[in-house]
Amino acid sequence: MTDDANPLLSPSALPYGLPDYAAIRPDHYLPAFAAAFTAHLDEIREITASDAEPTFENTMVPLERAGALLENVAHAFYTVSSADATAEIQAIDEELAPLMAAHQDAVSLDAALYTRIRSLHERRDELGLEGEDRYLVERHHREMTHAGAALDDAAKSRLTVLNQQLSTLTTTFEKNLLADTNDLAVLFHDPAELDGLAPGELSAASRAASERGLAGYLVALPLFTGHPYLASLTNRDTRRRIMDASRSRGSRGNANDNGAVLIEIVRLRAERAALLGHDSHAAYVTSDETARDPEAVSDLLHRLAAPAAANARREQAALQQIIDTTETEPFALEAHDWAFYTEKVRKAEFDIDTAALRPWFEAERVLRDGVFFAATRLYGITFVERTDLVAYHPGARVFEVFNADGSALGLYVLDLYTRDSKRGGAWMNPIVSQSRLRGTAPVVVNNLNVSQPADGQPTLLTLDEVTTLFHEFGHALHGLFATVTYPHFAGTNVFRDFVEFPSQVNEMWIMWREVLDNYARHVDSDEPLDAGIVQRLKATETFDQGHATSEYLAAAWLDQAWHRIGVEDAVADVAEFEAAALAAIGLNNPAVPTRYSSTYFAHVFAGGYSAGYYSYIWSEVLDADTVEWFRENGGLTRETGDRFRERLLGVGGSKDPLEAYRDFRGRDAEIEPLLKRRGLEA
Repeated sequence: MTDDANPLLSPSALPYGLPDYAAIRPDHYLPAFAAAFTAHLDEIREITASDAEPTFENTMVPLERAGALLENVAHAFYTVSSADATAEIQAIDEELAPLMAAHQDAVSLDAALYTRIRSLHERRDELGLEGEDRYLVERHHREMTHAGAALDDAAKSRLTVLNQQLSTLTTTFEKNLLADTNDLAVLFHDPAELDGLAPGELSAASRAASERGLAGYLVALPLFTGHPYLASLTNRDTRRRIMDASRSRGSRGNANDNGAVLIEIVRLRAERAALLGHDSHAAYVTSDETARDPEAVSDLLHRLAAPAAANARREQAALQQIIDTTETEPFALEAHDWAFYTEKVRKAEFDIDTAALRPWFEAERVLRDGVFFAATRLYGITFVERTDLVAYHPGARVFEVFNADGSALGLYVLDLYTRDSKRGGAWMNPIVSQSRLRGTAPVVVNNLNVSQPADGQPTLLTLDEVTTLFHEFGHALHGLFATVTYPHFAGTNVFRDFVEFPSQVNEMWIMWREVLDNYARHVDSDEPLDAGIVQRLKATETFDQGHATSEYLAAAWLDQAWHRIGVEDAVADVAEFEAAALAAIGLNNPAVPTRYSSTYFAHVFAGGYSAGYYSYIWSEVLDADTVEWFRENGGLTRETGDRFRERLLGVGGSKDPLEAYRDFRGRDAEIEPLLKRRGLEA
């Protein structure tokens, strides 16, 4: 294949550099990566071949220009490999994983490049470097040192092998999980077994079955433990079947057993951490995050775990009482019963049936009159759908985004619906990153996994799905608003334990009355959600928080436990290790399972959150404190939005995140708003 015939190797002619997905075929990717690897290494060699004393202009500027082709190809491919991973794309991903790891090491461990950057770092005061320029030198020096650039040649050689092995294993973990999630989707033949589901949910299950050529109703599994349907399914055996399928993914005896894979991932990560001078992978990861060490993470998780577990036990007792007094043949509450009886308590105490609220959350209205509306009120931005632009899948929609003054900002792509080729969960990723140096504007994607009803029927979201859409759009805003010179700082390229902060803040607008009144209207009658229901919803903010906080903290602690293992430690049985870890922090209540069990914990064994899943609660300290600031300063106004955009979202990664927070808030964050939000003050 000639370069001219490969659309990935030529600048895209589409607006904002959107890849020409209509012209890209799977067989274009590997040749494009090969060419991009070569081009990037040539650009690095040109920098290091210079005999001139290192300067910012002859080292850092060309370094930031380098790799543009590789970034374009990688963003185009990894968008597809996560959202539309056909068998052909998965095969490419597996072949590519060690190649990408080897290339990243070739750059990050380059001794000559490190020598030049170290020289600049040592002379940064003498050179008068300030602002984004100074921080760029500091971050490159820190990141290369962290990656192992200061190691000797033998250690670098071993490190490269470890990185390639890990890249292959994490790809295998994700492939196994996707296959097992599809294989374990639960098929029902009698609609009576799904009593309690809304017509749209039943329609989605029927559509899912027919798309696989099956008769009946197929319930696909989300990434997390359990299923949203558990709150409304009246048949206890149906609930059990779904929960059992969810919790068995990747486990021993399955065709896609992830146990041995994750144990090897943990072992290799521990060896790599030791090679880099750290006691554990958790110590290695947190050393370059705002937490700084795993002890700080442990302190926070332990501080929250005991009151959360106690609250969960009180909630459990209340649910058991409902069972004992209402069921003809009472039984002990189990994990698959929790959501169902929680809804009964919610309805009895607050007169709220969350399943009955779905007609007020029609997806298109939530998007345009909720998510987009809040962003327009806060930041002045507007959205125009570009049906003329083709994304990577027919289900992905493209919107052009404009600033308040009418100037173009970037593109936003929304891929709402689940499919067998899409990995579970929800996420944001860039396709094109903004950079003044490269002259690029942002193109960002939001992916969700909402069940798609039959053609002609409206998509009615659960309140949790509404929350997910607002959350992921918060990430998208971060990617759209970050305005930096250097691509190294583009978009959400911030510390992992800070990245969830902007997305969590954006959730506050879901129940903001001005926003809610605009989008929460009945799909048939257009009636707004009753004010009494809204007040009762707000009154439930701490309701079931013992369960919600416990299941999250269990997963966060499980992540830490796996990654605090030393290189000499050995784990023989995944389930035993997991049980012991949860018992150690007091979060081993069988009725409240961890949000992700180890064998399907994609965040940490196939994603970028290894030893970093704590970041959600860590960031929530900042989030809860920021929500207080918005309430104190006028709420949904251009003044508050512009300050948040300018001082936090707009700086991307070009500033220390806690410094940026202090600049925005006027002080460090306080933990009390988080404790109050989650009902943990005591």
